[in-house]
Amino acid sequence: MPIDNAPPTQRTPSGGFKTSDGTLYVSKPYRSKSSRKRRAVVTFVPRQSVFDINNEISTTNEFRGFFSLFWISIFIFMLRTYISTFEIHGHALNLRFATQFSRDAITLAISDGVIVGLTALCVPFAKAISGGWIRYNWTGLILQHIFQTTLLFSAISWTFNRQWPWVQSGFLTLHTLVLIMKIHSYMNVNGYLQQVSTQSQHVLDQLREAADSFGGGWTRALADAKAHKEALDENAGLGESYSDGETSQNHILMAPSGSGGSNSSNTPLGTPPIPTSASGKGLQTSYIDSDTANSLRKRLVAMSDANGAVDADAKDMVKLLSRDMTAQINAPSKEERIPSPASPHPLIDHPDERIADLAKEYSELQGELTSTGPLPVIWPNNITFKNFAVYMLIPTLVYELEYPRTDKIRPLYVFEKTVATFGTFLLLYSVTEHFILPYTPTPDQSFFRLLLDLSLPFMLAYLLLFYIIFECICNGFAELSYFADRQFYEDWWNSTSWDEFSRKWNKPVHSFLLRHVYASTMASYKLSKHSAMFVTFLLSACVHELVMVVVTKKFRFYLFAMQLIQVPLITISRIPAIRRNKLMGNLVFWLGLFTGFPLLCVAYVAY
Repeated sequence: MPIDNAPPTQRTPSGGFKTSDGTLYVSKPYRSKSSRKRRAVVTFVPRQSVFDINNEISTTNEFRGFFSLFWISIFIFMLRTYISTFEIHGHALNLRFATQFSRDAITLAISDGVIVGLTALCVPFAKAISGGWIRYNWTGLILQHIFQTTLLFSAISWTFNRQWPWVQSGFLTLHTLVLIMKIHSYMNVNGYLQQVSTQSQHVLDQLREAADSFGGGWTRALADAKAHKEALDENAGLGESYSDGETSQNHILMAPSGSGGSNSSNTPLGTPPIPTSASGKGLQTSYIDSDTANSLRKRLVAMSDANGAVDADAKDMVKLLSRDMTAQINAPSKEERIPSPASPHPLIDHPDERIADLAKEYSELQGELTSTGPLPVIWPNNITFKNFAVYMLIPTLVYELEYPRTDKIRPLYVFEKTVATFGTFLLLYSVTEHFILPYTPTPDQSFFRLLLDLSLPFMLAYLLLFYIIFECICNGFAELSYFADRQFYEDWWNSTSWDEFSRKWNKPVHSFLLRHVYASTMASYKLSKHSAMFVTFLLSACVHELVMVVVTKKFRFYLFAMQLIQVPLITISRIPAIRRNKLMGNLVFWLGLFTGFPLLCVAYVAY
């Protein structure tokens, strides 16, 4: 857990951190030979989106005035357009386009609702996996992909059956793809954790056998581990200050590597402060004392009641955690203290190397089965319909046992994002009606003139659509679902290469591809990084072309080719001479965007 304003630290021989308040001990990560750690490639921490007006970093940026300038300019430009159109045609907006995309709206809503409802079948599937009724490899994988494929092609077939225009067919296809990515992550992670659980039990059996073969059995092995640790601590000069046995519940857990560091902006809201010794002479500072534990228990109960945290059995988990903390504080002897679920196994300190290694591996596997948030969720307690419903509401395509959460919903914030969504959509509709539809390309028109006429309107439409989806809709759903990680995009406008753009402009999809395609293919099929990158781009190109086939009712593969062209362009952009010239790279990137959108429109519509 990140610490705000932590004092400078110095590592002690025993593994602690010496501070002005005493010595803090940190639970160490253990790497397992059998654990692939695929989930670690994507982490969630509390963050705000760049264009959020509540983002303190963005409000102090020296270019923040251009954001206001952009919206003022758009408003003046569109107001002038409305007035000119009214003077010429007698109306500001032509509603023919609105009539077209609202066609069969009720049927579309029902169809979309049916597809969303069918995704709930993932819960009994995950229960069957966790109960051992189905083995995830390979039976579960086959069933999972059959379900996903059936869902996708049922939606596509339905759009052709209803003969919907491009707006309706595109919406249903894209939303179905989003749902498929969400359920794929849900089933894949739960299937993976089932394998981890099985391996964990196997390692525990080996650990018990090793303890028995060492002599004295399990109880003797624990005693030997404790004595060995105390001896090491005494040799390190810390004596009894570290031998109290408070190596888990009373110690600070560090954030995993790559989670965003320990600065204050990444600290979960309401993180309890580190209590200091009253005398200031103690060598060890405990993270949870009696008062802090009582306060934290009340906070967890309040959070559970307020937001229905990701664990569907949150209240039961709060009671269990409260009981464990109380027992940890009030236990009459050190032997009766209860280790937290994510604590390292006591036998990691055993003098026998094989027993210690098995205990480390078991600790690593158990750590993967337990979340590290304020309400620790232990697999398979997460497999409930409530958990799945909250996950479907959270704007992410990557499933986790627990996410960073906020304490409350801000009604004014939701209102702001709702108004921004409809206001920006009105601008998008106006741009489409006035500057794109009148220039619908035909084969007899000048190709270069069409590109010139459509490049700026398409770029403006792209920027508005990006703002609607990633700043308004995603932030709105994040607020409603208490989701604290709002980094749905990064500064993609500063990109100097296409791989940087693909990483930054759509973080939810990038995170999904990173975990479930790129990292998964390397782990499962032993592909190299370059081969895994090509597979990722190939899959992305196929999905993009599928959407274009549904929308245009044509097989042209223009977008497919443009997607794959990025692979050699990425290789070229990594040449040192080109990589150093960031201004040129950014100019080429923007010119590519300006050209790409109208080029695709002309190619698919006219040819």
